[in-house]
Amino acid sequence: MKRIKQLVLACALASTTALAAAAPNPLSVHVLDLQSGQPAAGVDVTLEQHVGEQWRQLSTGATNAQGRIPALYPADKKMTAGEYRIVFNIGEYYARYGRATFFSRIPVEFSADATAEHYHIPLLLSPFGYSTYRGN
Repeated sequence: MKRIKQLVLACALASTTALAAAAPNPLSVHVLDLQSGQPAAGVDVTLEQHVGEQWRQLSTGATNAQGRIPALYPADKKMTAGEYRIVFNIGEYYARYGRATFFSRIPVEFSADATAEHYHIPLLLSPFGYSTYRGN
């Protein structure tokens, strides 16, 4: 009986560890180029957190072929409640294709208050305008 309890406890611990390891990253982004109708691949993105009177960089990345960064929050940290900013560096993206744009960088500031939730920030992009929202 003692051996069965040990096995059950070991299985429960292994399941909990596996679930924790498989937990999704709390922050993702997606950039769509409305002019071309395609995902915006290769857009450099920076994540910052407002600490005191300054913004502190947490991570950087570039959108993949689907225009996504599926895990922008640092994998070794738990997301805390607070003010965050994602900066999409689109000037370089448009320059790569020889297209003019009004915006060189698009900062998107947001508040994270329910830290257990996933935050998905899509950016619908055109050379002279953009739209964003909180997705899932």
